[in-house]
Amino acid sequence: MKRQLYFIASLLLITSCAFSQNKSYKNANQKDWVRLFNGKNFDGWDIKITGEKLNANYKNTFRVEDGMMRVMYDQYESFNDKFGHIYYKKPYSYYVIRFEYRFQGDQLKGGASWNVRNSGIMLHSQSAKSLTQNQTFPVSLELQLLGGLGGNTTRHTGNLCTPGTEVYMQNKIVTDHCTDSDSKTYHGDQWVKVEAIVLGDSIVHHIIEGDTVLTYEKPHIGGGFVSADYNWEKAGIDPKSAEAWIKKDGMLLKEGYIAMQAESHAIDFKNIELLDLKGCMDKKAKNYKTYFIKSDNSKCKY
Repeated sequence: MKRQLYFIASLLLITSCAFSQNKSYKNANQKDWVRLFNGKNFDGWDIKITGEKLNANYKNTFRVEDGMMRVMYDQYESFNDKFGHIYYKKPYSYYVIRFEYRFQGDQLKGGASWNVRNSGIMLHSQSAKSLTQNQTFPVSLELQLLGGLGGNTTRHTGNLCTPGTEVYMQNKIVTDHCTDSDSKTYHGDQWVKVEAIVLGDSIVHHIIEGDTVLTYEKPHIGGGFVSADYNWEKAGIDPKSAEAWIKKDGMLLKEGYIAMQAESHAIDFKNIELLDLKGCMDKKAKNYKTYFIKSDNSKCKY
């Protein structure tokens, strides 16, 4: 059953921080929202495509056109497992992110059947610089975006996939790589609005067109992707990096980077904005009364 997330009337104790909310984040003053993508260029973003060096934009995969961040494949002959991600330069811990997406046309030749109208945004991700050259996916929480395939088929969006991570739902650990949301199906090339509320290592909400479609807790490093038995070579991760991730098995994910995905089907993103919830906020801003996060070393960000 879908729930309208207009407010979270709760008090969460999160490690050394106290968080409370008594109004919707939608009431936050617009000046407090940060535009991560300026609509003109990729300043502040890093590109990493499988098999390529950092910031090598293979075959012009990522583009800026008409104020949009576009993932395009018209210069490719075949996909050839060129999984790509574009990462914002700064890590975040407690925040709300919102954006719009739309799929375009047909899938590129060579893409897997499960990648038809499939993309995502990675939350709490490792940085672009920390990926090994042939790594296919970052260790992260993927808010998966799926487009409808037409007809009466059901295909949810706002799902969760967990490369190198695990979460809890209703106090039970989730071991499946991907977990379906209960969103509507969005067919065609229409724009879809997405939001995520990310509260450190405590709780994450996925929101599609105003409906909370998925909630999970205690995100941490783990799962089959992070184990000695996993085929690290297939994932393009070198032995030293693999050993480092195995040692972090079970570690809670308190923060990380945000990345938009390229998985063989053309997709557009726009209006990528973030409301930072960490640290003290400007008392003159409306969201000061909406969110309050305080820690011993917090500093005003506004």
